[in-house]
Amino acid sequence: MSQPPRIISTLETLCRRLVYALCLLPTLLLLPPSPSHALTVENIPFADSTIIGGKPVPLRNAALLRYLKVIKAYVAALYLPVGVKAENVLSDVPKRLELSYLVSIKGPDFDKGAAPVLQRNQTPAERAKLQRRIDRINAAYKDVTPGDRYSLTYLPGRGTELALNGTPLIVIEGADFAAAYFGIWLGREPIDEKLKRDLLKGR
Repeated sequence: MSQPPRIISTLETLCRRLVYALCLLPTLLLLPPSPSHALTVENIPFADSTIIGGKPVPLRNAALLRYLKVIKAYVAALYLPVGVKAENVLSDVPKRLELSYLVSIKGPDFDKGAAPVLQRNQTPAERAKLQRRIDRINAAYKDVTPGDRYSLTYLPGRGTELALNGTPLIVIEGADFAAAYFGIWLGREPIDEKLKRDLLKGR
């Protein structure tokens, strides 16, 4: 008994599609994997790890900072080695803080938010020791607009690198400087306590 023409046509179509898929499979296997993102906050993606000193460092967490509790200023992401406890975040360990901006900020204005926090967390003697290095990093800041991203990366033995959209701007030496400067976000009296808690609690 012969098959109805419609069934034969359907079978032929399915066979052609199967052959095409089998021919395409090797090509698909050779394609590079699409980049994955571990976390998205305010539609801003952050990779699940970064490289510091040639070694992968995982994303601890990312969170939004609201200026004056209202204005969405930036999303911060903290990269920290596995096993580093929250209370040791400012110790001499590799770390990176990425700040993706939702507002425009002029380069000279970055110190206006940082200076009061540094003063709260440092004694006058400590601040005096750091001042020249603080002045150097302040001078390196450039204007940002929404979508720009600053990163602060500390590598023991090298220093703290400030980069804008992946382009290094300056490296400031000293574990003491790194502890003080990362302390703006992660110190005893940070710029925003909720942001600090969110970054350090992990995911």
